[in-house]
Amino acid sequence: MEEQASQVQPMLLIGEKAPVWEAVTTHGPKKLSDYEGKWVVMFSHPADFTPVCTTEFMGFAEKSAEFEKRGVQLIGLSIDSVHSHIAWTRNIKEKFGVDINFPIIADLDMKVAKSYGMIHSASSATATIRAVFVIDDKGVLRAMIYYPLSNGRNIDEVLRIVDACQTTDKNGVATPANWQPGDKVIVPPPQSAQDAEKRMNEGYECVDWYFCKKDL
Repeated sequence: MEEQASQVQPMLLIGEKAPVWEAVTTHGPKKLSDYEGKWVVMFSHPADFTPVCTTEFMGFAEKSAEFEKRGVQLIGLSIDSVHSHIAWTRNIKEKFGVDINFPIIADLDMKVAKSYGMIHSASSATATIRAVFVIDDKGVLRAMIYYPLSNGRNIDEVLRIVDACQTTDKNGVATPANWQPGDKVIVPPPQSAQDAEKRMNEGYECVDWYFCKKDL
């Protein structure tokens, strides 16, 4: 029973502090606190030298300048060794002409993967699923996205959720379904009957008192 309990991974909650870690990476020893004051997008992949993972890493690398504009540090992770990571990234450069310019955590002991709940035994006990963790500049977990081993991620969606979270923080608003930067945003609903009465005359684009949008 004790062994079984030790294998239970934590359930991460949006709004809580992201688990701290310290690890070997392709950019040398790193820890989460190295990126204090920056946003972090940390994403896991099942294994080096696999085709779907290769397309994803090229996708993240090709969008890396867009993440940098938003103050976001990209960090990859799998349970392969640092030498495997280095060989794989060199292969990607040689075969596809794409530089992987962000660090990749070598998590051979699965310490980081387990602390973030990246090992889903129903899929694989020896490989991480395709997980994405968006961590804000205060070290708080803001979003989590999980994909199966067989299907690659949409990098534009990862960028979009970063934009949405940063827009919420800066402007105190919410974003509707399929929102893109430049679209109208949702004004938070009023919290009292008196405010609801006033809402319809505050100059927003309102369908009703609880559903109002505005331009930023």
